[in-house]
Amino acid sequence: MKINKTWKFSALLFLISQNISLFGSSIVGYAVIWHITLETSSGFWMMMATIFSNLPQIIISLWGGALADRFNRKYMIMMADGFIALATLGLAISYWTGFQDKILLLIVLAIRSAGAGIQSPAVNAIYPQIVPKENLTKIQGINQTINAVCLLLAPAIGGVLLGSIGLVWAFMVDVVTAVIAITIMSIIKVERQNVTVNTNSMISDIRAGIVYVLEHSELKKLIVFYAVAFILLTPAMVLSPLMVERTFGNEVWRLTANEIIWTIGSLVGGVFIAFRKQIKNKVFAIAVCFVAFGVTFGFMSIATNFVTYLILILISGFFMPILTTAQTVYVQEITEPNVLGRVFSIIQIASTSALPIAILFLGPLADIISVQSMLFVSGILFVICGALYGRLR
Repeated sequence: MKINKTWKFSALLFLISQNISLFGSSIVGYAVIWHITLETSSGFWMMMATIFSNLPQIIISLWGGALADRFNRKYMIMMADGFIALATLGLAISYWTGFQDKILLLIVLAIRSAGAGIQSPAVNAIYPQIVPKENLTKIQGINQTINAVCLLLAPAIGGVLLGSIGLVWAFMVDVVTAVIAITIMSIIKVERQNVTVNTNSMISDIRAGIVYVLEHSELKKLIVFYAVAFILLTPAMVLSPLMVERTFGNEVWRLTANEIIWTIGSLVGGVFIAFRKQIKNKVFAIAVCFVAFGVTFGFMSIATNFVTYLILILISGFFMPILTTAQTVYVQEITEPNVLGRVFSIIQIASTSALPIAILFLGPLADIISVQSMLFVSGILFVICGALYGRLR
């Protein structure tokens, strides 16, 4: 695929657009989770929020991937962003008028999730249309760094908004950032993807994508281990606010610190990748990240001091952009361009379905046993997964 000579400028605009959108979405995500945590302190409601935030995305993703391989990925990204913004605006108006129901909140989380199911495969598949293959790792590293900066600011702003002027303003920030992201995206020049005239049904396209993955040994192995990894990440990613609230205190600043420190670690990891430019052995890098998560989660489970806990969060956060970059670029390199959207949709299903499946059991379990126990077990299993994935390459 021929890349535009001004690809650096296009890549810069694309990264700005997507990270502005991410910034607004993250503010809403943190604010909603903390709102539910502080209002209910319930593993059940944490479970419900997680399921409604992920299940629609799982259901829609296969169609989103097929659409991304058929139609203009740039316009799909813009339309999905607009769809999510309209749903969020409706929720903000509802809360403003005094109708503040948890069920309505879950419904809008589901709508936002469906929009992400359309948007995410297109976003991951469009990178090779903007960036030359030899620069994909570096650009992903820069993207992870910007992600981390956005995620560093998002919990702080989300905490301030939730603690001072209310949840509604978190919704409005997301609406404004979506409008800005769509505007920037509209001026980006993207090379036309090589799409042949397709007379197949959408179901046939989806089936072809699944067959492609099943017949591709490296993709199949990666997706299985990636899904397992997200199941094992659940105690740290979803239930850590409950652990902090129950073990160290229910002050908002502690919940904010829990997210910020992880993000600082991710920021450092993103900078590391950006300067490294290439990851030669991506399979080995993924395996090392699995083991690193396992070790840090194991120590987090026995931490009795909040500062020690935060140091371990920092270390584990460092490895997240390395894992994400290695996985994303590896898939972009070994996958045919005309099925890239469908492959990323399958990966998205594997990762996003892992969370609600895990939380379906672990959420209620968190009301019976400690989150620390879950972290300890997931740590052991992570080390085993890392050893197995590294040996199977």
